[in-house]
Amino acid sequence: MRSKKIISLLIVLVFAISFLAGCSGNQEQPKQETEKQEQSTNQKEIDNSLERVQKAGKLVAGLDDAFPPFGFRNDKNELVGFDIELGNEIAKKLGVEMEWVPTQWSGVILSLKSKKFDIIMSGMSITDERKKEVNFTEPYIATGQVLVIKSDNNLIKSKDDLKDKVVGTQLGSTGEEAAKKLEGLKELKTYDGYPEAFNDLDIGRLDAVVVDEITAQHYMAKRPGVFKQVGGLLTNEPMGIAVRKEDKALLDAINKAIKELIEDGTYAKISKKWFGRDKSLDL
Repeated sequence: MRSKKIISLLIVLVFAISFLAGCSGNQEQPKQETEKQEQSTNQKEIDNSLERVQKAGKLVAGLDDAFPPFGFRNDKNELVGFDIELGNEIAKKLGVEMEWVPTQWSGVILSLKSKKFDIIMSGMSITDERKKEVNFTEPYIATGQVLVIKSDNNLIKSKDDLKDKVVGTQLGSTGEEAAKKLEGLKELKTYDGYPEAFNDLDIGRLDAVVVDEITAQHYMAKRPGVFKQVGGLLTNEPMGIAVRKEDKALLDAINKAIKELIEDGTYAKISKKWFGRDKSLDL
């Protein structure tokens, strides 16, 4: 009898040990799964944006190709402008070629986030609203929005004279944001590009255009005596190159490239060609 009891106790003990071992194994399994998930998450967070661009051999940039003097088509339909030349030099610093993708400006940030290109380089003003969606490089140029009217218009001298007037600007631009703050307008018309807005100003469909100061200077120089700027800056807007939030390595590399181009005089040379002066001095 005693032997049977001992055997029974041993059997119970073996089952108990097996049960505990099984419980321990079940607890270990979730731990291993958690470690695998954490490892997978860390791999996703690895930023290979610069490596990706260098491996592809090109930096792809979205732009508005009707936005002089930053990027526009010349008489031969060639893409030219300040951003074009500076962007090409930035790409060289990264050891790649530059590829430009003309894009509807009103949807340019959505196109960047959907990975149609790597950056936006098109005289893009840095705003708090845009910074919620993308990251910007350090400012590479400083400007602001201004009012442009016909040269023979003597009734409008500043924004205070725009009551019951029709004003135009580009859809989705910071010019549109500035124009919406003007009081007493009869109508605010928006356009896909500034060429259409300036054409309507010329033929009398608009009383004024709200536009970036540098772009305003381009149109006034292109058609002397037709347009003029009135009043001072409506806004102060530094401009930057936009990248996706997760592409920090690419952002750092572009910032480094811009700094080097300013230091070696390349920026000044390009700036003087398109603006008549070294705009890095304004930064």
